[in-house]
Amino acid sequence: MSKQGQLFQSACLLVAGAILGFAPGEARAQADYPNKPVRIISDSSPGSAVDVGLRIIADGMTQHWKQQVVIVNQPGAAGAISARVASQAAPDGYTLYAPALSVFLAVPGKAPNLPLMVPRDFMAVGYTVDQPLAIGVSPKLGIDTLAELIALAKTKPGELSYAVTGVGRLTHLTGELLQLRTGIKLQMVPYSGNSSQAVADVYAGRIPIMIEGYTGLAPAFQSGNLKALAVGSAQRLPSAPNLPTISETVPGLIASGWQAVLAPNGTPPALIVKANEGLNAALNMPQVKDRLAGRGSFVRPMSPAEVSAFIKAQQDLWKPAIARIAEQMK
Repeated sequence: MSKQGQLFQSACLLVAGAILGFAPGEARAQADYPNKPVRIISDSSPGSAVDVGLRIIADGMTQHWKQQVVIVNQPGAAGAISARVASQAAPDGYTLYAPALSVFLAVPGKAPNLPLMVPRDFMAVGYTVDQPLAIGVSPKLGIDTLAELIALAKTKPGELSYAVTGVGRLTHLTGELLQLRTGIKLQMVPYSGNSSQAVADVYAGRIPIMIEGYTGLAPAFQSGNLKALAVGSAQRLPSAPNLPTISETVPGLIASGWQAVLAPNGTPPALIVKANEGLNAALNMPQVKDRLAGRGSFVRPMSPAEVSAFIKAQQDLWKPAIARIAEQMK
């Protein structure tokens, strides 16, 4: 570049800095973002389904930006550890945060400083995927639809139990909201770890009902070990067009796992926009979409404003179920 061109570029940076309220050096750094590796802090364990999906997305971001995007796992304390680490990071766009939805829908008092609120605690960047839940039953129960299950439960209040993997998680919240919306009464049976033991108990008829991620239950549905009643997605799944949604029987009840991407408060808006563009570019890559769809996850690019509104709507939707669980835990 000629000396005249360099002077013109410097002048442009000075003007941009004056308009946007930051120094020329900051303007140059933001214009070049990212010019070094970006890390995404996650509260998932290495190798978990959430972790694998996030790494697929990070690979796409790496390809788009030509800069390495690294996943940093910080599991523990129901998400409170990762939230603390992310909140203390420099607000420079090089540390993003992808927590599980459970930190937004946490039962008050169950974990320190949770649930998180946006924009009080973090700035919204984007959204990754939907991972719908599903309701399955033991073949021994002799029912074929969610409506039949609700009708049966009304004749046996408090007698039917449902298995979930973890207290206070979305599976548990879904069971509670289903009861609130339909007037039935079920007994929750929590399992720790993966869903294999719960599936075995439901298949054997020891527990009649199970609520879990569709991906985790799909093999049991396909083998006939469980009877699929409904899926929690907004629309029927392309891979299972004959499986009704929960909302077809219980209007408005959509139950999907989801994951937002956030940034520490104070991150410049220009970097939020660039981070959102990089994330959405990765989500729109055919190879990323296909790999995630193969895992039962469906991409859903959003703007930062859409993410903030979505989180608020989800917190409002699940508030009655959270309050019910909190009361039960007293």
